[in-house]
Amino acid sequence: MRKGNILPRNVAHILLVGVATSALAGCDMAPRYKPAQFVLPDNWSGQGVMKPARPSDDTIRSDWWTMLGDPVLNQLEDQAMRLNPDLQAQAEAFMQSRDMAAEAKSHLYPQLNGAASGEKYKGSQHRLWRGAGATGPMYMSSEQYSATATWEPDFWSAIRNRIRMAKQGVQENAANYASARLSLQAELASDYVILRGLDAQDAVYKDSIRYYQTAVQVTRMRLAGAIAPGMDVSRAEAQLYTTQAQETDIHTQRDVMEHAIAVLVNQAPASFHIAPVTKLTFADKEPPVALPSTLLERRPDIAAAERRMAQANRAIGVSRAAFYPHVTFNAMTGFMDNGFDLASLYNAMYQFGAQAVLPLFQGGLRRAELQRTWSGYRQTEDLYRATVLDAFQEVEDNLTRTNRLKTQVKQESNAVDAALRTQGMTMALYTGGLTNYLDVVVAQVAALNARISLVQAQTRQVDARVQLVRALGGGWSRSQLPHGEETIMPFKPLQYENLRHAAPLGGISTQTDPVSNDLTGGMKNTQPLDTQPASR
Repeated sequence: MRKGNILPRNVAHILLVGVATSALAGCDMAPRYKPAQFVLPDNWSGQGVMKPARPSDDTIRSDWWTMLGDPVLNQLEDQAMRLNPDLQAQAEAFMQSRDMAAEAKSHLYPQLNGAASGEKYKGSQHRLWRGAGATGPMYMSSEQYSATATWEPDFWSAIRNRIRMAKQGVQENAANYASARLSLQAELASDYVILRGLDAQDAVYKDSIRYYQTAVQVTRMRLAGAIAPGMDVSRAEAQLYTTQAQETDIHTQRDVMEHAIAVLVNQAPASFHIAPVTKLTFADKEPPVALPSTLLERRPDIAAAERRMAQANRAIGVSRAAFYPHVTFNAMTGFMDNGFDLASLYNAMYQFGAQAVLPLFQGGLRRAELQRTWSGYRQTEDLYRATVLDAFQEVEDNLTRTNRLKTQVKQESNAVDAALRTQGMTMALYTGGLTNYLDVVVAQVAALNARISLVQAQTRQVDARVQLVRALGGGWSRSQLPHGEETIMPFKPLQYENLRHAAPLGGISTQTDPVSNDLTGGMKNTQPLDTQPASR
């Protein structure tokens, strides 16, 4: 009877310890987290043509580049979102952060292990201390099967704080992915706008070259008629050749920009070409501008900085927990015999125990770690504030550019009209012999410069709208960050299949497009694009 009472007493003791540990496990050592609250301006300055959006207004769409009304750009953006390798790599970083969250969570559960071993030994007949005529065994075998369990009760929430840090890291990586995607979208749109601006400049140069070729013919005819000096021909030819050289430089710039776009859409530059156009045809549509107070919710880089600050706050709790005892429970049971007759209580074995370790003196190690985490938290606060200020600057800068460039385009347009009138009048006067060719050259240079300046201003105006959308978050919202433990974890506790790719989360998938390895663009329907090697 006495032996029969031993096991229930042990079980009751273990249950009592389990209840006590569960009660202690709720002790969270991390300080209460409260993100910095900033005093924000009531409105944007330098808004110009922009107006703050009201709740009834449409917000920026996620496919914001469609506001430019260019089908080729729409196709390029779609290809980049599916195939860009840098964006896919960022998606894999997000996936790895989810796995790190699962790894951190695993430490909450008992760690179970199974072991099996079989060994056979043979001793030497003449081994040391084996006397003559000894009858001891020459052979010995041992078979053992066992299971072990180790559990660390989370008294001071060190494990839970690591789990929370990992989950916040998942959210940070989701925001980093959104930031990388927005940067890719804006970079591609900006490069495409610049490319079309170069096309428009090239059209201006071609038109001017045709005009200058006619001017050369006129001067040669007047020289042949002995009514103009040879210097007029030289001036006309110099103007023609200089403009042709400038056009060649535009071709160089366009080729380089085209190569940059090719890389963004996962194509080799040699097999990629965008057919040129003769003028800028982007739609004149302005993006809505929200109030400054909403910017903190719409910028993915601000969200990532805030999530880093939250992780630093939890790291303080982990450092504080190191000052308290570290407790672990372990148990082992199994069978051992010198043969295979193991499944009997006679051959059973077990052991269980508990261990508590309290560091008594480590030369200031724990205090240094705690002080470092506090400093790290304050550093993330400073960086968060800097990120917010940078975001406000970007919005204000692009609001100013959009406003000023709209005025500049009108002024440049008036200058072009005046310069073209002057060019026509001076050429007519020269043909009638009423002025010298130097006046014609001056008028031609002024007209060409005015037309090029107009195209450049129009290009910068469209690009300023692109950069403004980027500064406003590109239609992203903080609500898109993953929330909830069940959605963040990449697999279920007992899932052992389909582990190569986790289920998509928050629109982020690690499933690559089947055509991602085709760098020629031959498998894609690029109807608006000429995907044959460009003739230079």
